Amino acid sequence: MAYSSGFNPHPRISYAGAAPTGSASEAEYLEIGLAEESDPSEVQAALDEALPPGLDVLEVVASSGTSLADRLEASHWRLTLPGVPPERAAVAVQQFLGTDEVPVERMTKKGLRQFNCREAVVSLASQSETGNEAECAILQLVLRHGTPSVRPDDVLAGLREIAGLEADSAPLHERLAQGPLDTQTGTVGDPLAPDRDAV
Repeated sequence: MAYSSGFNPHPRISYAGAAPTGSASEAEYLEIGLAEESDPSEVQAALDEALPPGLDVLEVVASSGTSLADRLEASHWRLTLPGVPPERAAVAVQQFLGTDEVPVERMTKKGLRQFNCREAVVSLASQSETGNEAECAILQLVLRHGTPSVRPDDVLAGLREIAGLEADSAPLHERLAQGPLDTQTGTVGDPLAPDRDAV
């Protein structure tokens, strides 16, 4: 790994669009500066060997030179709401989407901050899932990245505020994808495509 120069060198690594604490994720990205040109498959094998089980490097590509962080425009989330009937969630989603402004508050490093969480929501849909446990609602959520950064728990707070929707126990937030936002379809694309195309 390459290091910065100066009196206090740091490894040249940056985490782009990291998921909030307590969230599961299948789509985390980082950029690493290397001291010499290396084969991406060898870098992937070395990283996989150094990481604990369950934390897997799915792909390594050489950068085309454009900023990875600039390509991460949106995230697709799957939110599992234990004990919430899907029909109840669907009604709450319609109320949320029918509202132009949904103010929520969150404690930040600079104190309590209020912002409109509705503005960042590209799409929000409810579905049901039945398993061995009680039926629960599943929300599919696409969030546009921006400032302030709107998180899935902010949207859940907005649903609670607008429609009184609340899960029996802690909801599971799982990021399925993050990348460029297709504004025509509201879907999240592959942020590594430009690097693969440059090879």
